Amino acid sequence: MLPRQVAGQDGGAPVAMKLLVTGATGFVGSALIQRLAADPANAVRAAVRRPDADMPAGVSRVVVAEIGPDTDWAGALEGCDTVVHLAARVHVMHESAANVMPLYNRTNVQGTDRLAQQAARAGVRRFVYLSSIKVNGDGTAPGARFAADDRPMPQGAYAISKIEAERALADLVAGVPPGSGRLPMALVVVRPPLVYGPGVGGNFRSLMRAVRSGIPLPLGALHNQRSLIGLDNLVDFIVVCCRHPLAAGQTFVVSDGQDLSTTQLLQQVSRAMGRPARLFALPPAWLMLGATIVGKRDDAQRLCGNLQVDLSKARNLLGWTPPVSVEAGLHDAVQGFR
Repeated sequence: MLPRQVAGQDGGAPVAMKLLVTGATGFVGSALIQRLAADPANAVRAAVRRPDADMPAGVSRVVVAEIGPDTDWAGALEGCDTVVHLAARVHVMHESAANVMPLYNRTNVQGTDRLAQQAARAGVRRFVYLSSIKVNGDGTAPGARFAADDRPMPQGAYAISKIEAERALADLVAGVPPGSGRLPMALVVVRPPLVYGPGVGGNFRSLMRAVRSGIPLPLGALHNQRSLIGLDNLVDFIVVCCRHPLAAGQTFVVSDGQDLSTTQLLQQVSRAMGRPARLFALPPAWLMLGATIVGKRDDAQRLCGNLQVDLSKARNLLGWTPPVSVEAGLHDAVQGFR
C-alpha cells in the first residue's frame, strides 16, 4: 500500500513529523513505523525493550525496559512533537494470576499516565492512544453498532484498564490552566476491533490454522455480524490521526467498513488460501450449549455473537475511508500466515 500524504494543521501541505512510537516491535507498531519511515521527512523514534531490535532504515531506537509509573521517558521524548502510544499489557485469554487488575493497571493506566505527563512537559503537541473497542463492550445487539461517544461498558481487567487510561489522559490534557504559558497537548483516542494482517496471532491465527487443516467446522450457519480492521487500514487511520486538525480531542471507533459473519469470514479465508471451505451447519444455540458444557462459552460468543462499530464519525469528520478492501486485507493476512 502506498503511503498517503496527510495535510498539515492549516489544511495545506503535508507536515513532517517527529514521532515517538511505543510498542514499535509489536504487530501494529512494526507496520506503523515502516509506514512512517517511508516518508524521509519524518523523524521516527521507536521505544523498544531490547537494544538489538530490528528497525527500518532511518528509524532510531531508545530502550525502555518496562512501562510503569516510574519510567523515565525524558530522553525518548526529546525533540518529539507527536507520541503514538501502542504499548500495553494486552488481553490474555487465560490469565494465571489470581488478581490481574493491578498488573493491567500498572502498565496500561499508570504507565500511560506517566508517559503522557512527561510528554506534556516535553512540549509534545499530539498524543495518539490506541485503546480498544472492548471499552465499549464485548458485543452489540443485532442491528446495533458501537459509536465512539457511547457510554463505556467495559468487561474484564484489560478493558477496564483501557477506559481508565483514556480517562487519565483526558484529565491530563484538560488540566492545563489558562495563562500557564504551556500549550495544551491534543489527545486522540482510537478504539479498533479485532485487527488482522500479516503476522497476526491469537484467535485469528487459530482460525486460519483450522481452515488450513481441512477439518470440517460446524460454523456454516452463522448470520452474526462483526466489524474487523485490517492492519494496513488501522495504520493508515493512525497516521491520519497524527496530523489531521479535526482529530484533536476526539475519540474514534474504526473498522474496515464491511462487516462479516463468522461463516463469511471463514469462506473468504478459505478462498484466499485456495482451499475449500469445509463448513457444516450447526444451530448457534447448539454451539453455545456445547461450548458452555466444555467451559468455552466466551470463545463461542466471539464466534456467534455480534460486534459492529459505527464508522461514520471517522468518515464525516476526517474524510477517512479504508484504503484496503477486506478481500485484499485477508489475502495479505493469509500470505503472511503461509
